[in-house]
Order: sequence, then structure tokens, then C-alpha cells
Amino acid sequence: MWQKIQETTNFIKNKITSLPDIGIILGTGLGGLVDEINITTSIEYQDIPNFPTSTVEGHSGKLIFGDLGNKRVIVMQGRFHFYEGYDIKEITLPVRVMKLLGINQLIVSNASGGVNPEYEIGDLMVIKDHINLIPNPLIGENINHLGPRFPDMSEPYCKKMIKLIDSISLKNNIKIHKGVYVGVTGPTLETPAEYFYFRNIGGDTVGMSTVPEVIVARHMNIPCFAISVITDLGVPGKIKKVTHEDVQEVAEVAEPKLSLLIKNLISEI
Repeated sequence: MWQKIQETTNFIKNKITSLPDIGIILGTGLGGLVDEINITTSIEYQDIPNFPTSTVEGHSGKLIFGDLGNKRVIVMQGRFHFYEGYDIKEITLPVRVMKLLGINQLIVSNASGGVNPEYEIGDLMVIKDHINLIPNPLIGENINHLGPRFPDMSEPYCKKMIKLIDSISLKNNIKIHKGVYVGVTGPTLETPAEYFYFRNIGGDTVGMSTVPEVIVARHMNIPCFAISVITDLGVPGKIKKVTHEDVQEVAEVAEPKLSLLIKNLISEI
């Protein structure tokens, strides 16, 4: 794996003019932030050695470099998921590569199902902690070049960045929640009993991504910020049949607010 990470990093270095400061991973229906970027380089995932290919509708499958909020950024326009059949180390390889390219912070977005009865469809939730029910990406031989065998996870999400978002959201009159994200494998959407379980173990939202990326980032000591768009509800009395298209549509409506928050966060980091 270490050899693959180095090979991929060297390939990308030869394609770009400057190294990034901040990494961004954009989830389902949230690719519009790219329109705010002064793009210098765009590379299709399929052209990058050792990169998986996005197979999910709503994930464009491009690695984008440019300037946003006076910072140099690398943006994954579309991510990879364990349910697509990739090995857990494959789907987190891009975060490893981002580290070697020089990022100092990682910002992640996703679409998720709300299990907190106070949430409504279209709300935004800043992730303050998570519960991992996806295979851990650190299982197996440890890459000592990147991090310790037993990384500390007492602060998976950066309190400083969360505090900045509190201020930014207040200034822009954007309502945000703060809560716990439960990471599951998917690809099935949850049963009512599963929603009930996730709420009772301490979850506020549930989704099929983000947690492996954050675990790998924290293994490499990268501060992380993550935010969810609530695209459906797993609350008793509010559960209804949901399609992936429904999820995309809600995420796209909420996307301008999310883009504003992330753009301002990057400016103030």
C-alpha cells in the first residue's frame, strides 16, 4: 500500500503547479462548491494510478486543484464507498495521498439520514463525533511512515474549526445542528428498527461514508471538519420510502448554504 500511495502522489505532483493546503471531499449532490474555485488543474479519477472510480450517481469523479478563500485546495468531486466493492484501504487511499501532497486540514461533506427528532429534511449538521460501524481502515499492517499503530481518537473533529463555523453560521443566519454521525456500510437504506437502534446508541444522523476518511486523516494527524446535509428522516412517524434521487435533490437544494459555510471556513482557517 505504501508503494501505491507514493506512486499516486508522484503522478499527481507531476500534473500540478503548486501543492495544496487544504483537502476537501464532496458528497452526494454537493459538487457545486467546485464552481467557487479558481481551478488550475482537473484530473479524472480514471486517469490516476491506483485510484478507484466513482460508481455512484451524483459523484463526478474528478480531482480538482485550485484556489478558494485565498487557500490552495485539492477537492475530491465525488468519493468512494465501501459498498461499491472496494477494499477499505482503497477508498481511503486518496486521503493518504492528500497528506503526502501537503494538506494541513481536511474538510468533508456528506448526505445523511436524520435520526434526531429535532432535525428536518434540508437541515445541516456539523459532526462533533462519530460511531464507526464500517470496517476500520487501519486494520492490517500499520504504515509507520504515516502514523502510530494505535492512533488517539479523543478529538476526531477539530474543535477550532467547529467554533469558527459557529461564528460563520451566526453571521450568515444559517441554522446548524451539532451531533453524532453513525457510519454504516450500506448500500441498503435503513429499516425502522435500525434507525431506532442508531438513535439509541447515541446517533443523530446515519450515513455510508466519511468515518473511514476521518479515521485515516486522524491517523496522520490531520485536523478534520465534517458536515452533513439531512436528506431524509429515520424518526418514528416521519419514515417514508426514499430513493437515491430524493437524496440528491435535497442535497442540491441545501448546497448553496453549505458552500457558503465551507468557503468562509477556508478563508478563516
